[in-house]
Formats: sequence, C-alpha cells, structure tokens
Amino acid sequence: MDKSKTVCDICPHHCALVDGQTGLCRARAANGGHIISLSYGRLTSLALDPVEKKPFARWHSGHFIISVGSFGCNLRCPFCQNDTISQVGQDAETETITPAALVELAERYVPRGNVGIAFTYNEPLIGFEFVKDTATLAKEHGLATALVTNGYITQEKLCDILPIIDAMNIDLKGWSDEYYRWLGGHIEPVKETIATAIESGCHVEVTTLIVPGKNDSESDMDEEAAWLAALNKDTPLHISRYFPRYHTMDIPATPTETVYRLADIARKHLTYVYTGNC
Repeated sequence: MDKSKTVCDICPHHCALVDGQTGLCRARAANGGHIISLSYGRLTSLALDPVEKKPFARWHSGHFIISVGSFGCNLRCPFCQNDTISQVGQDAETETITPAALVELAERYVPRGNVGIAFTYNEPLIGFEFVKDTATLAKEHGLATALVTNGYITQEKLCDILPIIDAMNIDLKGWSDEYYRWLGGHIEPVKETIATAIESGCHVEVTTLIVPGKNDSESDMDEEAAWLAALNKDTPLHISRYFPRYHTMDIPATPTETVYRLADIARKHLTYVYTGNC
C-alpha cells in the first residue's frame, strides 16, 4: 500500500486517503497523516423525539429522548429515506455544539420525560469521536445512550463504544450480500455487529425496510428471522414500509399487505415483531 495514504479504521471500507482527501462517508478525512472527523459537534438535526420513533418498542417506552444527527453515511442506499441529511457532506448547514452542552441540554429536558441522548438521523458511527465523548459524559450524568445505526462498523470500534451504549437499533437492510452490494457494502459486518451487540448485553432492536422487488422475499425474511432467533428470540424486529425517495422514485411504496405478510413469517421465529410506516 502507498505509505503516503492513511487508512481509516472506523468501518469495513477502510478508506485509504491521501492528505486532504475525504472518505466515502464524506465525514472523515486525512490530515497530516491522521484521520480526522469533519463532523465533530456539527449537528444538522436536533429534536426531542418519542423513544418509539427511533424505533424502540421495548426500551423506555412512553418516554422521550434527545435525538441528534450530523451529516454523511458510509453506505449509499439508493432508497435513502433521509438523504437530505445522510447523503450530504461537510458543506451541510450545521450548528456546532460541544458534548458538555449537549449533555446539559439533555438534562434540562429530563423533567419532560427525556431519558438521554440518541445518535441518529444520519449514520452516527462515522462521527465516532463525538459519539464516544458525548456518550461517556452522558453516562457520568446518569443519562441513557442510544444508537440508531446501519451497523457498518469494525469490530474493534464497536467493542470500544459498546460499554457506554445502552441501546441500539440496527438496520439489517436485507438478507443477501448481493442486496448489500447494491447499497455499497456487505452484509457480514452488519451481522457481526448485531451478534456482538446482543452478546454484550446491550439492548438491541433490528429494523428491516422492505423495498418492493428488492428485499421482499418470503424465504429471505424466514431465514433472517430464524438467524435473529438463534441469537436471541426476544430481539425485537421492526419490519418497515418503504416510500419512494432519493434515487428510487420509480419504485412504488411497499404495499402494506407485504409488510404484514412478512411480519407473520417473522413471528414464527421471534417473540416481538412490529410493523412500521403502515
């Protein structure tokens, strides 16, 4: 490998970058022989959301959570449901906040039912440093921490951050590597993330967005649910309806009956299966 390049160790892409070059995620770059975060403390979105909106169905139900997002993503889902945040880069309009200020804000909303901080909206783990710094401080203040993530992270970085994360909703976008290649990645790292997180004792829920003609196979859902059940049959699975967005405006919204049918199949294996966007 060219020694003038620096390799990013956050996700399985392992982008090798020359100084000044930005990685595939648009949020990390090489600078002086180091990989730096371009998104540290830069928020594109901040809201007090119901916990169920993340979605979490079996973790702090009935409460709220301060939800924050930045910019960039390390996958390229053509159907991205949040492309105005995730698919932009460092030129995105942002407000800057420190971990301490964010924790203070979260504490201020505890009387209104806030339980902590969720890192969400774009792919939070490409902003690993900010997530880790903020989550560490949040735990010191007795706040809960949550990640809503595509799970595309190296095992080393996942194990580094898991001790300070209380809950994860992980996208399992489909059940084939062919499908994940369409999204710009591979399935195995995501499966490893789910398995490691469940084994660690972190509260894990999984979401699969169903895109017509792409990942709506009954046999795939049967295999996916069986695999999750082998890890822990009480792992909640959210099966969600897709709507035309970004580069898939020619693919119609998922029929609700498809979502319900796949949920019935998943319930043969899993205790908790939920339908979303129906």
